[in-house]
Amino acid sequence: MNKLEILYEDNHIIVVVKPSNVLSQGDITGDNDMLSMIKEYIKKKYDKKGNVYLGLVHRLDRPVSGVMVFAKSSKAASRLSDQIRTHVFKKRYLAVVNGIDIDDSGEFVDYLVKDDDYSSRVVDKKNGKYCKLMYTVLERNKKLNLALVDIALETGRHHQIRVQFAHHGHSLYGDQRYGKRDSNQIALHAYSISFLHPISKTEVCFSKMPEKIGIWCQFDYCKNSDN
Repeated sequence: MNKLEILYEDNHIIVVVKPSNVLSQGDITGDNDMLSMIKEYIKKKYDKKGNVYLGLVHRLDRPVSGVMVFAKSSKAASRLSDQIRTHVFKKRYLAVVNGIDIDDSGEFVDYLVKDDDYSSRVVDKKNGKYCKLMYTVLERNKKLNLALVDIALETGRHHQIRVQFAHHGHSLYGDQRYGKRDSNQIALHAYSISFLHPISKTEVCFSKMPEKIGIWCQFDYCKNSDN
């Protein structure tokens, strides 16, 4: 079982860093998942008997790493879910994409549909759901023909970042589903989340840069980060 990296915890929420290739929530594989791991942590730490309540308010794809918040009460879960629905809850990502010819900054507006094989694709406005993201290029690696981008999501559709960048000609490095099929780990990391604390209503922000391993080491921005 992976050791939990906890960024913050109080009586209402717990903020953790999900490692890559760990599920957000359990599935038919029976593999480790964040929801079960945190429940077990809470049960042991507070010597709780019976079932432990823990609300999953947002997800990260299995291969994606990054910061997540879980709710420790139904009230907190409901209020955080409302913030996600009304776009008060903000998420930012770092990604390595193929092609240095990408514009310095821009936005992608598309319409996505989810298929039966758990993939998503861009379709026309009539048949898809609206999705939008904004990005800024932080660094280019000309030797590898890769760019490091900062991404702000306005919407949170299924596989949105991966599908939109692939559709616009800059698939994510290591994306086995929408990009080149190789053995590389996908370079997508949710480095920051911000929201109003569900009880105190004060704005809080939590961040964690990706581990300094693999392709991330090819970019000075990541190598020189403090966390």
